[in-house]
Amino acid sequence: MDVIAVVTGASRGAGKGIAIALGETGATVYVTGRSTADGDSPYGGTVTETADLITRAGGKGVAIALDHTDDGAVAALFARVKAEHGRLDILVNNAANAGESITMPGGFWEKPLEAVDLITVGLRSHFVSGYYAAPLLIANGRGLVVHTGHYGAVAYYHGPAYGAQKAGADKMAADFAKELRPHNVAAVSIWMGGLDTERARAYLASMPDELRPKEETGIAAIHWKGDRSTL
Repeated sequence: MDVIAVVTGASRGAGKGIAIALGETGATVYVTGRSTADGDSPYGGTVTETADLITRAGGKGVAIALDHTDDGAVAALFARVKAEHGRLDILVNNAANAGESITMPGGFWEKPLEAVDLITVGLRSHFVSGYYAAPLLIANGRGLVVHTGHYGAVAYYHGPAYGAQKAGADKMAADFAKELRPHNVAAVSIWMGGLDTERARAYLASMPDELRPKEETGIAAIHWKGDRSTL
């Protein structure tokens, strides 16, 4: 039986990579994101591009242009999955509104208030997607919910909003797991570490040559140097 998956925030970065990897297994993957044209993000990438790459990898990509602040649109997504498949195997909650203010220098009180939007799309949005996905996972008789996490949940990284989002996502996954366990559905939060993403590459390119990690040390080296990057 083909795997049916939903990956939120998949126009680029970790969500895109996870979605394509699922496509390589032959899965049908619904991918969400706000970017529908090349110029929508300075880092490039669109949900349509990701869906096409999923299909080319051997699966079936379904692009869903979606703003995760719109609960009605999220409900409609999972209603579509139910109508087309009647079940869901995997939900990956990756969508996060990590704006440029998150990585600005200075205290949280010195940054634009929009930094806290990461709590809305990045934590609340995880709950909303889980809320609508759970009945489909339960109907399937088995399933998996994954939150893309980071060690910023337990150590300082990018400030209070980022830390609260990551810590909250970890705890939410644990509590999802507690309530879903009787239905044979698992929930986990995965700390992915340093990633070779579009945003990370842009950050590396902006660094002075003398501060840029050597190629052999990899992007993960940024973490150990304490630099304020978003990976």
